[in-house]
Amino acid sequence: MATLTHNIRTTLEMIKIEHTLFALPFAFLGAVLAARGRPGGWQIVWITVAMVGARTTAMAFNRIADSDYDARNPRTKMRALPTGNLSAGFVWVFILVSASIFFLAAAMLNRLTLMLSPIALASIMLYSYTKRWTLLSHLILGWCLAIAPTGAWIAVRGAIDSPIPLLLSLVVMLWTAGFDVLYACQDYDFDRHERLHSIPAQFGIARSLWISRLLHAGAFAALVALYFLTNLGLLAVVGVIGTGGLLVYQHTLVRADDLSRLNAAFFTTNAFVSLILFLTFGGAVLWKI
Repeated sequence: MATLTHNIRTTLEMIKIEHTLFALPFAFLGAVLAARGRPGGWQIVWITVAMVGARTTAMAFNRIADSDYDARNPRTKMRALPTGNLSAGFVWVFILVSASIFFLAAAMLNRLTLMLSPIALASIMLYSYTKRWTLLSHLILGWCLAIAPTGAWIAVRGAIDSPIPLLLSLVVMLWTAGFDVLYACQDYDFDRHERLHSIPAQFGIARSLWISRLLHAGAFAALVALYFLTNLGLLAVVGVIGTGGLLVYQHTLVRADDLSRLNAAFFTTNAFVSLILFLTFGGAVLWKI
């Protein structure tokens, strides 16, 4: 029992379960916008279960897929699989259990959610291999996180009957791709050596920082469009301004010749972006009830 508890705890640490905060507020926001208020209690529960199940499946599968690369990368060689702290067999069991939980949650929401769930799960698992063959891996990761708000909208309404969730998903996709380009800068040398496809490996760090800024500018433009489409008032304006400020601040933390503050740019500011948008746009919806 102690070994099982240790393995589960180590697996959760390996997949950084706390980073579910990046996408979960967007799923809740999609649900609130779809319900035009507070979704049903069981809808909230099963959306949360689905999000956690999908993300744990994706991250654990990513660690399996990248285990050989992680073992050779100085930044990741101390992860649980390369060091032997976890066995691949245990992680595979964890993946199957997490995927089953995800499908159960999708089934408990509605028929369309269940029908689309294999596409969602295939997308987030396919991402693990994209750096092997395309520069678009950053946008594909964005697509994976962008599933959350539209998926939650479908979970509440059973249909995509508005452009609102699609525009919110566009915000998430461009925002995610932008910060993933930043994050990939720290693996510039390794990616080039291993002939992995990433924007920093192809264009260099300085140009990649500008590409990240352009992606975030696109995310901000989509967010402004979302505001005008939803017309949620002053509180949502605060969210737009706050998000724009955080995006700008994030880019002041990194320079082509100094990536020492990259973790602060990646983890801290990005967790706040999703939370701020949920509190402001979601709060504006609830305020109108």
